[in-house]
Amino acid sequence: MDAELARWLVSTEAEPALAAAAEQADPGSLAAAATLRRSFPPEHAAAALSQVALRRRAAGKFGEVAARLFFTRDALEQATRADVSRWRAARLAAAGTTDVVDLGCGVGADALAFAAAGLAVVAVESDPATAVLAAANLGDAGRVVCGDAVELAGGLLADGAAVFADPARRTASGRTWRVADLTPSWEFVTGLLPGRVGCIKAAPGLPSSVIPDGVATTWVSHRGDLVEASLWSGPWRAGSRTAVLLPSGQVLDAGERRDPPLGPIGRFLYEPDPAVIRSGGVGALADGIGARAASADIAYLHSDVLAATPFATAFEVLDALPYDEPVLRAWVHAHGIGAIEIKVRGLDVDPAVLRKRLKPTGKGSATFVLTPTPAGARALVARRVTPT
Repeated sequence: MDAELARWLVSTEAEPALAAAAEQADPGSLAAAATLRRSFPPEHAAAALSQVALRRRAAGKFGEVAARLFFTRDALEQATRADVSRWRAARLAAAGTTDVVDLGCGVGADALAFAAAGLAVVAVESDPATAVLAAANLGDAGRVVCGDAVELAGGLLADGAAVFADPARRTASGRTWRVADLTPSWEFVTGLLPGRVGCIKAAPGLPSSVIPDGVATTWVSHRGDLVEASLWSGPWRAGSRTAVLLPSGQVLDAGERRDPPLGPIGRFLYEPDPAVIRSGGVGALADGIGARAASADIAYLHSDVLAATPFATAFEVLDALPYDEPVLRAWVHAHGIGAIEIKVRGLDVDPAVLRKRLKPTGKGSATFVLTPTPAGARALVARRVTPT
């Protein structure tokens, strides 16, 4: 999409085309394209249909408000979920921030959250068409500047505003998770943090080796999905590593990275939230619930007493079988199991392939947790439990 088409799309002239596109059951179909082309130029029909399709996809991240926003495919892929944006904005506001510069704002999803939290927002976007969409999304809530973030950052941050950056994670060959491919560069955005309040959004698999000294790092899980890492400067403890669960907002301080104590499989098994694992907080979680690990470097915890924690899913261990396919197949057959959930850590097992080879045919269901132990690989038959 070029800037001219973007300006048409956000204008009142596009409203009839967008309304007609919204009436289509499948805006990506040839039939929908043919219908709209009877009333609108092909370029306008395609843009309206594409926008409606993106808005429907965006509903999972943004809820009902997605129907009023404008998107590009790339910006939607990189956009933060609404709960995460609100959490981040509230964190900056609680730190005393009043002004924030959003470098690389995309279509303005984070900038909208900053504005809703009462922050004055200047958002920078290098792509002219995306900047048009971001300005339409923000309206009077903030200012969008089209230009190069590297060139503009110094002037925009001169008055002491907080900085937020979400470097673009896409190259000519597609989406990338390599730090070396980010735009603006990782060295540039992290270099903005010292001496000011700031936040850098990063991929959840961010290597520890590229996290600079002097920042606090959080790993955010949203409804059990690990969605991002973020680096923070300002009032947060330098060097800290925390796991944040959303939408609840519960926080686990990983403290000094340490391994949990080793011990036997217990009556209860805990699967830590992925944010806890990535933050290095499994040891802290084990301390908090009185649990142990059956095998070093395997992020399953065990205990003999059920403990309540938001930071892990709890299972009751019903049986412990050798990890041996004939044994598992016989167990599945004997118990009339037709639906099998397979969880695995530390073993080279493809759950989908194993599930097929176990030949489930009954009406029952079961969960297998496959894990190494000092006595060899085990398949733990388990069921989810909720501590009261």
